[in-house]
Amino acid sequence: MSDIAQSAPQKFYLTTPIYYVNARPHIGHAYSTIVGDVIARRHRLLGDDTYFLTGTDEHGQKIERSAAAAGVPPQEFADGVSKTFSDLWKRMGITHDGFIRTTEERHKKGVQKLFAALKERGAIYLDTYTGQYCVSDEAFVDVAQGERCPDCGNMTETITESNYYFKLSEYGERLAGLIESGELLIQPEARRNEVLSFVKSGLKDQSISRTSFKWGVPVPGDEEHVIYVWFDALVNYMTGVGYGSDEPAEIAKFEKYWPADLHLVGKEIIRFHCVYWPAFLMAAGLPIPKSIVANGWLLFEESKMSKSKGNVVRTETILDAFGGLKPDLPKKEQDLFGADVLRYFLLREIPFGQDGSFSFDSLVTRYNADLANGYGNLVSRTLKLIEQSLQSVIPYVDLPAVPDVDRDEEAWESYAFGRSNPEAMWSGNQTPFETLYQLVRNTVSLSKFQSELYSGFALNALLAEIQKIIALADGYISSRAPWKLAKQDSVEARRELEEVLYCSAQAIQIITGLLYPVMPYATSKVWEQLGLGDIEEAARNGELKDLQWGGLKPGTKLGVLAPIFPRADKGLIQVMSEVEANKVVPKSAFTDEVVPAAPVVDATHPAAGPRTFGEEGAGAHVGGSAAESTERVGTPSHTEAVASGVFAASALASAVPDTPQIAIDDFVKVDLRVAQIVVAERIPKADKLLRLEVDLGYEKRQILSGIAEWYTPEDLIGRKIVIIANLAPRKMRGLESRGMLLAASEGENGKPVLATFGEEIAVGTRLR
Repeated sequence: MSDIAQSAPQKFYLTTPIYYVNARPHIGHAYSTIVGDVIARRHRLLGDDTYFLTGTDEHGQKIERSAAAAGVPPQEFADGVSKTFSDLWKRMGITHDGFIRTTEERHKKGVQKLFAALKERGAIYLDTYTGQYCVSDEAFVDVAQGERCPDCGNMTETITESNYYFKLSEYGERLAGLIESGELLIQPEARRNEVLSFVKSGLKDQSISRTSFKWGVPVPGDEEHVIYVWFDALVNYMTGVGYGSDEPAEIAKFEKYWPADLHLVGKEIIRFHCVYWPAFLMAAGLPIPKSIVANGWLLFEESKMSKSKGNVVRTETILDAFGGLKPDLPKKEQDLFGADVLRYFLLREIPFGQDGSFSFDSLVTRYNADLANGYGNLVSRTLKLIEQSLQSVIPYVDLPAVPDVDRDEEAWESYAFGRSNPEAMWSGNQTPFETLYQLVRNTVSLSKFQSELYSGFALNALLAEIQKIIALADGYISSRAPWKLAKQDSVEARRELEEVLYCSAQAIQIITGLLYPVMPYATSKVWEQLGLGDIEEAARNGELKDLQWGGLKPGTKLGVLAPIFPRADKGLIQVMSEVEANKVVPKSAFTDEVVPAAPVVDATHPAAGPRTFGEEGAGAHVGGSAAESTERVGTPSHTEAVASGVFAASALASAVPDTPQIAIDDFVKVDLRVAQIVVAERIPKADKLLRLEVDLGYEKRQILSGIAEWYTPEDLIGRKIVIIANLAPRKMRGLESRGMLLAASEGENGKPVLATFGEEIAVGTRLR
């Protein structure tokens, strides 16, 4: 396990793979880019001078053929698809410092400079090649004529052409030494072993130019040849930080940031990055990258997510769906919230370096379990109690100093149990102080050792440990019951109330700081509610790199409280699945302009590539993104309505004649939920009002209703009813009401009849 997260400030340069522009981005691209963004944010908060590069790979025979099939010039084709990547990263709040395109002049100059340097050093020679070429992978493969590519399964083509060759065979021993010594660090271990085995089996010289097509960077001095796309693409890691430029600022940037500290790549391209790329650099006399880390594949229905298979899931669908849980937010913030949900899910669900399965069901389940019911519920219940019981002020608590987490067991026992009953403790009965002991120790331990988890890319383990702390904090609150302490009129109860709420808030502060690189938007909202200001500023100031128990300052005034993670209805699964399955026309990220799909091309046409711009694969399709559709609104199975219009439900079919019409955007703002009445009681001196407590599954809340003339409390307990869940709270008789019951009545003074159900239905279900 490497330690890329040093505590001392230093430069840190990391890259994602650059993405091939043969079709729109999917969540496999988002996965690599999210990991890059998390690592970049982590290094920035450590104070490192961080540069984060991503971009698009736009040359090669496949792009040339796909552009021809689409009926557009290759540059126009590449411009369109590259923009979908850059727009998506903006929607998701990705904080890349540079975006490189291989069709840019600055990149072409750098590619030609490296090629010329290798030729000048005698590392390149001209020869003729006859063999099999896989257009889909843009790679020469060692198979017989008429055989398929062993990697992708597509049919290979027999190529005979004059090529420039790189003397790769001369670098096998040096490469093996670099890998074995760790100077070229390859992770995970399985990928390292794969590369080492390939190198030791014997390397052959490799073609690095082509003459059978023209869409690429011309070989300097011999423009009949274009530089092989994999040579061209790899050089982006240097041209993105100034290599090839004559500008002093760009030269200085390259000298500052190169070599790269980390290349993030997919496991299918590990050989290009761990064999060819360092060999090119060694031959040119340039430093090699320090670390190359490969992620696994995202699997959908047990198959690799792939544009050529047509089984891709578009990130936009997820942004729109989960962003729609926050209808009152501006669209930009909805997107950032949806991006946080996807970020958390991918990093929590998939051990980095391994293949991982994706499904909409697991996405919604994980969101509800970990974020809505876990982190979000802990924040909501703790801060609400501070607001109600302590006038929204973090209390002063005289707790002993936290001992060293590793060295002093006796001090830990004293800290945790010093004021408790030792006999009860040793009898095996868990006391409130034992719960506090576990909470503090786990929190301090994870805060101290988080660097090891970030360094080893064990992000799923980090998030699993955070969930354990959240569960401990919930258990701590439940064991101390601060809502009961708040009702007791004694100095001891007050002191205990302040202690439990301070310790819970302190745990939330540390949890939030730990989660910041993974969920920057959601944690910024929690940070504000804690009264701590701007979390981005805290990260820049170094406040998040050394989170200490006791660091939450007493007297801090909470910010405005609001729910962070509303519960997602299970119907959202079906909504996302339908959007993907129906191949709706994608829209641009920030405008109403519809990105044109490529014309349908006969796959047998000689110009037809494996995919075309905008093409949606045949078969069991799971691709697609956000769209306006005039043909599918009102589909009965749509259970969530999202403000973008993708998931819009139709207006009611039978409007009352004189009732003013409303737009669908107005209707979808109303959050109708199934609730069960668990408490019903009369309010003194209020003849018409009943105080109800209703269970929504994800929370309980109080509602005041003027139905006391028609319903007794005994009639109501246990009933499942319909409420408006997102109605602004209001006070009556000094009590806060959070919601409204739905009822129908005949005539102006007719008895209200509560809306209810003839069949069994789960509480919390959203109505549509």
